[in-house]
Amino acid sequence: MKTRLRFIKAALILAAVVFPLRAQPEPGFSMAFQDRASKEESDHNYRRGQASLDKHDYPAAVDAFKAAIREKSSRSEGALYWCAYAQNKLGQRTEALTTLAELKKTYPDSRWLEDAKALELEVQQASGSPVSPETATDEDLKLLALNALISSDPDRTIPMLEKLLKGNNTPRVKERALFVLAQSHSPQSREMLANVAKGKFNPDLQSKAIEYLGIFGGREASSTLSDIYKSTSDTHIKRAILHGFMVSGSKDAVLAVARNEQNPELRIDAIQQLGIMGASAELMQFYTSDAPVEVKKAVLKALFVGGQSDRILEIARNDKDIAMRREAIHLLGPMGGAKAGDALTGLYAKETDPSLKKDVLNSLFIQGNSKAIIEIAKKETDPTLKHEAVQKLSIMHSKEGTEYLMELLNK
Repeated sequence: MKTRLRFIKAALILAAVVFPLRAQPEPGFSMAFQDRASKEESDHNYRRGQASLDKHDYPAAVDAFKAAIREKSSRSEGALYWCAYAQNKLGQRTEALTTLAELKKTYPDSRWLEDAKALELEVQQASGSPVSPETATDEDLKLLALNALISSDPDRTIPMLEKLLKGNNTPRVKERALFVLAQSHSPQSREMLANVAKGKFNPDLQSKAIEYLGIFGGREASSTLSDIYKSTSDTHIKRAILHGFMVSGSKDAVLAVARNEQNPELRIDAIQQLGIMGASAELMQFYTSDAPVEVKKAVLKALFVGGQSDRILEIARNDKDIAMRREAIHLLGPMGGAKAGDALTGLYAKETDPSLKKDVLNSLFIQGNSKAIIEIAKKETDPTLKHEAVQKLSIMHSKEGTEYLMELLNK
């Protein structure tokens, strides 16, 4: 009994001494808990700010991001940027620049700095004090400033772009400088872009300049590109020019290459570009009886790209070369649609060559046109062709095809 009392007393003393001590949070645990709570609060404010931006509620966004900034968490960098963004939207230019300055000073290695530079330039331009390209040390910032100035002050801007293009800069910087130049329609910029396209600058930029002439130059660039095409023997450059013709809609220039080019590969490239441009009438000029097979195939593929099923059907019906007729029939299959299906069905009815009839069936199969194949199977008297049609229906798994197969089984 005394032993039990001593045990109970010891247990009570232990409970009174140890458990109260454990009830007090350890210092490390308390700090971790506070840090987690702070992070959650910062995340909440950051998300609240983003939601306000989506609603274009910029005052609420500024308040939320400022709250997130005060928490000094991993969200603070982004909060500083978005706070400046919202301040700029509110017309608070000075406050926005101050916030961006705080971001650069407090977080000099932040991944937000590139976005901050662009925003800073936008804010300064909006406040009437644009950044001077001459004084900008950062190449990206300089290009942003040049892009803003080229339309209003080309005489000042173009020499600086020329310096960037000729200078010891990275390919990325030079390509971006060329892009800025290409967007200007001033005579000076057009002349410089043409010179780059002619290969008078860095050779790596020539193809890109040709591309930009096609995109931004309009039809007036066609003459420049034609002159470059005639003056070069570089196949790569000629292909780039053909693409430039296509982008700018210079059909006559592409047609001239298709007619006069001695290089068979480039001539075929030009024919294919005509297909993309929808020049079906011009393409048919090259589909003559004495045209090389490669040219005929190129015309057919170009017509296919242009969706010209009527022209392809015309060849499938009338060409004396059975190989070319077969090629045309094969192309009608993937074109799909009721129009191509009707064309193939009509072609089958008039065709006398069994091998071409099989090609028609195969094209209808590719279309998934079970109805047309059923009609052919019902009328066909040739056992081999009828078997071919039924075999295709058996693997198409269409409702109409299954019903027709059941009819055959019940006969």
